[in-house]
Amino acid sequence: MSAGGLLAVAVSGRGLVDPGEPVLAPDDEGFTRGRAAFETMRVYDGRPFRLAEHLARLQGSAERIGLERPDAGEFESLAALALERAATPEAVLRLYWSPGPPGGEHRAIVLVGPIPDWIEDARARGQRLVSLLHPRRSAPWLLPATKSTSYAVAMAAESEAKARGADDAVFVDADGIVLEGPVTNIWWREGDVLVTPSLEVGILAGETRAALLELARRGGRVVEEGVYPLERLHRADEAFTSSSVREVMPVVALDGRPLEPGPAAVELQEALREEARR
Repeated sequence: MSAGGLLAVAVSGRGLVDPGEPVLAPDDEGFTRGRAAFETMRVYDGRPFRLAEHLARLQGSAERIGLERPDAGEFESLAALALERAATPEAVLRLYWSPGPPGGEHRAIVLVGPIPDWIEDARARGQRLVSLLHPRRSAPWLLPATKSTSYAVAMAAESEAKARGADDAVFVDADGIVLEGPVTNIWWREGDVLVTPSLEVGILAGETRAALLELARRGGRVVEEGVYPLERLHRADEAFTSSSVREVMPVVALDGRPLEPGPAAVELQEALREEARR
């Protein structure tokens, strides 16, 4: 097994490297300050799902953090190298764009790893969520819709959720408005209508979220995006989260209140897989 479970690593200026080999300088600001942009996506049948969209979002994140704009073509080439080396049809692909040490050169890093074993079991049983207070990232200086490696708060939220007997969290602002999960977007169904928070509340524009919006509407479902209080989610007929690696994950409890799994999550999970493999 490769170091850390990684299957392949590729780096700008070097190409493929051994997964156990260092690729960052000790004073790279992506490490010392968490000032790096990244993207994560799932690979189906050897092909990264929505790679072009993820690369566009990576470029946007980099610009908001104050980094040089990464070259999408370079990342595509490195991803192709790493996926060929990994030689597995189903995987997780991660792209990192780091500024390097002060005065140094930016660095593109591509990692290929296995899909976590726990995901399918969690999908089968559903996840329990707990709501946690989190500021709304609507002001530009709070970097809304930005994926950066400053991930300590997200990890702390997951730890707090587990300490409260749940599996994961959903963020709610000081006004009780539903935002998103630490690494997911949140959805729920009210009768025949699917509901999900709007991007105007400063959440991440998830690429799986975008795909599900299209798939749901194509399948004839009504979808509403807006600003919703936590009470709406508590009263939902069903709820689920979405993310690139976890895909569609049913929610079976929120703040200790049970939620029944429903048909929308199952239908959208199947539609997502079918779309990804086309």
